[in-house]
Amino acid sequence: MPNYPLLETERLILKPTTEDDAAFILALLNTPKWLRYIGDRNVKTVKEAKTYIKTRITPQYKQLGFGNFTIFRKSDNTKLGTCGLYDREGLNGFDIGFAFLPEYEGKGYALEAATAVKQAAHQKFGLTRICAITTKDNLSSQKLLEKLGLRATKTINLPNDPEELLLFEVELS
Repeated sequence: MPNYPLLETERLILKPTTEDDAAFILALLNTPKWLRYIGDRNVKTVKEAKTYIKTRITPQYKQLGFGNFTIFRKSDNTKLGTCGLYDREGLNGFDIGFAFLPEYEGKGYALEAATAVKQAAHQKFGLTRICAITTKDNLSSQKLLEKLGLRATKTINLPNDPEELLLFEVELS
């Protein structure tokens, strides 16, 4: 992959997700919270995870120069989760999203990573607004989005998805 930007915080390094992250992405996509709140991507092997990265993540980087970051803890280089900006069909604007392995939730990593991605959205990628979507029962994500300054504005449905979602939005400056 070309030289896409790294993001860095006090405790974390965010690197563009590559096929080298396939085993980690396989584990993340099959966590209980991912399956419940984001949905089953039918990725059950490392080979399928590589294909998922190649077909779902890499093209956005090639097109826009940003996308999904794998989050590493600086102290030991452990992969904790992902955070990024996503071009989703049915949304007017780029969606900030995040997911972590269960053992790394509740430690402030998501807020730290999402803050870095939000700042990069404006400062590095030139975006003037971002949005986010959550299921109505995903209270932990809603709280994090509010800490980031996003506000729930309405409910929406994405194409080919019957579930009504909460839409959060913020203007960047």
